[in-house]
Amino acid sequence: MSLSASILAARQLLQEAAHIAVLSGAGISAESGVPTFRDAQTGLWAHLRPEDLATEDAFRRHPQRVWDWYAERRASLAEVQPNAGHRALAEFQHRHPGRLTVITQNVDGLHQRAGSTGVLALHGSLAADRWLDPCPAGRGPTACDVARADPGRPPRCAQCGNWVRPAVVWFGELLPEDQLRQAEQAASRCDAMLVVGTAGAVYPAAGLAHQARAAGARLIVVNPHPSELDGLAQLRLVGGAAQVLPPLLDF
Repeated sequence: MSLSASILAARQLLQEAAHIAVLSGAGISAESGVPTFRDAQTGLWAHLRPEDLATEDAFRRHPQRVWDWYAERRASLAEVQPNAGHRALAEFQHRHPGRLTVITQNVDGLHQRAGSTGVLALHGSLAADRWLDPCPAGRGPTACDVARADPGRPPRCAQCGNWVRPAVVWFGELLPEDQLRQAEQAASRCDAMLVVGTAGAVYPAAGLAHQARAAGARLIVVNPHPSELDGLAQLRLVGGAAQVLPPLLDF
């Protein structure tokens, strides 16, 4: 089946769906020029392993090194814009309120910048910060606003010395409980799931596709490369999100 015929068949499935869930991964952001996690380990960072940069232990051992790496990643994102795939999802949401839920493994915020609402960011946000440890004095979030931390690399609390860290999920950490719960609910109730730009190898995110399929949803994979979720799919659209999503969601 040609890509155009596959898009027409997939669009028919989506038109019949009362609710659509989207699971997006690094592939959709790569089309905007966002380097993958491993591609970002270049230059000064080329000799380091992920465990040297994206774990709590690495941050505690070398806070400035880890902070600077994330600062470089944040700076690189400032030049990146959402692509046609991001925009197609956001525009569909605006045309069909309450019908589509975006679940993403990406931390770059491009879905939100494209205009998508209610995005469930399973791995956190690269643009946001949080405290490394709970406040030892038991102060609430207002008294311990990270924006008021003393400047530094990384910033830290003037009262207790607590470090500020990026609000992303590091290796070995649990996904945000509320975001995961909402994602599981969306996967369980959807009639169709679009799996976009993910290899389907990272769990528990990839498990959402299995959950949706077990609940009876139609699964549509959009990816230029084979993925570990292809065997679950009713349809596989071989192409990038920026190419496939605009015509697929044009209804």
